[in-house]
Amino acid sequence: MNFDEAQRDMRDAYLGGGSGVLISSIVWLTAGIFAIYTSKQTSFMVFFIGGMLIHPGGILIDKLFKRSGKHSKENPLGNLAMESTVILFIGIYLVYSLFQIQPNWLYSIMLMFIGVRYLIFQTIFGMRIYWIFGLTLIVAGFIGLNSNQPFYTFGITGGLIELIFSVLIIRIEKIK
Repeated sequence: MNFDEAQRDMRDAYLGGGSGVLISSIVWLTAGIFAIYTSKQTSFMVFFIGGMLIHPGGILIDKLFKRSGKHSKENPLGNLAMESTVILFIGIYLVYSLFQIQPNWLYSIMLMFIGVRYLIFQTIFGMRIYWIFGLTLIVAGFIGLNSNQPFYTFGITGGLIELIFSVLIIRIEKIK
């Protein structure tokens, strides 16, 4: 399997990654809404537990769009997708540690970690939109760290950014 075939296989199996981004946007928005009506700790738990549901939820969306939700076993980019998940684990550990000291940084820092991971998705899916998407999240994270906004603001901001990009990515993949 050459590189272009590997990227095409990933796009075909996972709707260009748009399905996972859509589920992730729901997680971000839900956590942000929980932050408004409950506590910061509850919001973080919703974010953490919801994050574990992104991949299986994305596969359900893939299947709704008549995609397999599974890449070829020979596809080396499947390993890169899994390896890039380590970025999230490190991010969650660091954010949770900082959450004890400065809770308002939680979503801003996670935006930056997730933005970095989406930069890698350009290689996995071969879609330049991921560079724009990743940089948008990173910039939003920097703005969040340097502004004095309520805790929930950048949870909801992350959710809205992801919702917009999920629609764009799914639309690109549906048109093909």
